[in-house]
Amino acid sequence: MKEEQFAIVLFDGVCNFCNSSVQFIIDRDPARHFRFAPLQSTVGQSLLRAHGLDPNQLSTMVLVHGGKIYLRSTAALRIARGLRQPWPWLYGLVLFPRFLRDAAYSWFAARRYQWFGKSEACRLPTPEFRSLFLDHPAAEENPNAE
Repeated sequence: MKEEQFAIVLFDGVCNFCNSSVQFIIDRDPARHFRFAPLQSTVGQSLLRAHGLDPNQLSTMVLVHGGKIYLRSTAALRIARGLRQPWPWLYGLVLFPRFLRDAAYSWFAARRYQWFGKSEACRLPTPEFRSLFLDHPAAEENPNAE
């Protein structure tokens, strides 16, 4: 599957907050514009390397779309823009300087395990949403399945 077909969200698969964020996105993306892969997965690691990013850096959400890669607050705001209303309105925060947005993002990311916990392994998607996860066999068999 070409990565340009969908916006791909790479997330920390052992982070409870990150897993909840993926569920949040799925629930607000009726068009199924987004696909997902843990940063720790083969797909995630491959995409990080392909875009010149350190595959050991797991403290940021990454959005891959249209051949471009977006990190930290910019990734989060671009994801919000792709969700149903009212979430696209958050994209207006992009007007704040990126260094300020990213500083707030990094501050939160550094505390996410402490506040929300960490799983021993990446959580498996429910059968209903397996096709949205790029590292799952169901996604490879039928990438257009919903």
